[in-house]
Amino acid sequence: MEALLAFATTTFLGTATWFWLLFITIVIALLAFDLGVLHRDHHAIDVKESLLLSAGYITAGLLFGLLVWHWKGHDASLEYYTGFLIEKSLSMDNVFVMAMIFSYLHIPRKYQHEVLFWGILGVIVLRALMIGLGTAMIAQFHWMLFVFGAFLVLTGLKMLFSKADDEPDLEHNRFLGFLRRHLRVTQELHEDRFFVRQPNASGKEVLWITPLLLALILIECADVVFAVDSVPAIFAITLDPFIVYTSNIFAVLGLRALYFALAALIHRFAYLKYALALVLIFIGCKIFLVDIVGKIPAPVSLGVTFGLLAGGILLSLWKTRNEEPIQEEPEK
Repeated sequence: MEALLAFATTTFLGTATWFWLLFITIVIALLAFDLGVLHRDHHAIDVKESLLLSAGYITAGLLFGLLVWHWKGHDASLEYYTGFLIEKSLSMDNVFVMAMIFSYLHIPRKYQHEVLFWGILGVIVLRALMIGLGTAMIAQFHWMLFVFGAFLVLTGLKMLFSKADDEPDLEHNRFLGFLRRHLRVTQELHEDRFFVRQPNASGKEVLWITPLLLALILIECADVVFAVDSVPAIFAITLDPFIVYTSNIFAVLGLRALYFALAALIHRFAYLKYALALVLIFIGCKIFLVDIVGKIPAPVSLGVTFGLLAGGILLSLWKTRNEEPIQEEPEK
């Protein structure tokens, strides 16, 4: 018992081990309740269920921020909320890509939640690796922060001046073509199965992957690409690995749940990317301003981030107020 207590009170990456274990326990409990209780049967998630589920995840994330406030202080909590807000907003483009992948591969809505659920498990591992690598790089080479800052500014400028019709083309995507050439992919779905055994060209039964697994692979790869923006962004807010990781994971958990509502309304957020671009530029410039004006207080960072994003959302909703929601094709 004493050994267990001693282990729980030790620190890991600057935070008490018990706090890490509490975070992991909460995430596992949320995912287990989601898949094991709410979605034991495969069914198409409607907008109402999506919003309720997302509200539950967002509430959990916000409440966890209060725990951070209690145990790590006021500034740490504001940094957590800033990271949470930035990650959720940056992931909006990810929603568009996920919707495009599901549409291209003809994945019915009743199986999409399972792909997204298993996808989040991959995100938890991949984000841990990327954040661990980023932490090690900054600890060894402090100048990497300035590289991150310059990257964020350039990314923001690119996003600010990109064309509205700059969309990924899955039909000619090289990575998708590589997967199709080197993996045996079935032409049709096999309900919720990722793998099936069926005859090949010579009649021998071999293992094939289904379009469901292909969608999962593409979504995981897309998340890695988007993490290249979001991870440096939160490192520009705080260098605390615990804040970086927990804010990332709670934001992604909520976004996956909100996907089913956002997929039909994503066109209503046409101006959000410009607000995101300004947020990235602001965060990147923060790093270079430290030596001139000192560290920008956490409340200021949160206020500017929230103000820009809220302005982008409100402007988008106003400009597109007469547009109808995207109608989904009926499932076969």
